[in-house]
Amino acid sequence: MGKDNTLICHVSGFHPPDISIQLLKNGVEIPDAKQTDLAFEQGWQFHLTKSVGFTPDSGEEYTCRVRHLKNLKTYTWESNM
Repeated sequence: MGKDNTLICHVSGFHPPDISIQLLKNGVEIPDAKQTDLAFEQGWQFHLTKSVGFTPDSGEEYTCRVRHLKNLKTYTWESNM
């Protein structure tokens, strides 16, 4: 907590390649996130990574929201502290 870090969301094994990733702090998208190019794997599967620098603070919620076709999933970052 309180130290510079990187929030990373890596999504793999999906097809078709219609996907979006958002990195959020308390439900608001974090600006200046970097996204890799969509990469192709064997078996017509794809992977994609999005990351952003952040400084985690207690009481704040950091999440990765992934939309693939009509599916929407949210993953919450949890500190080991």
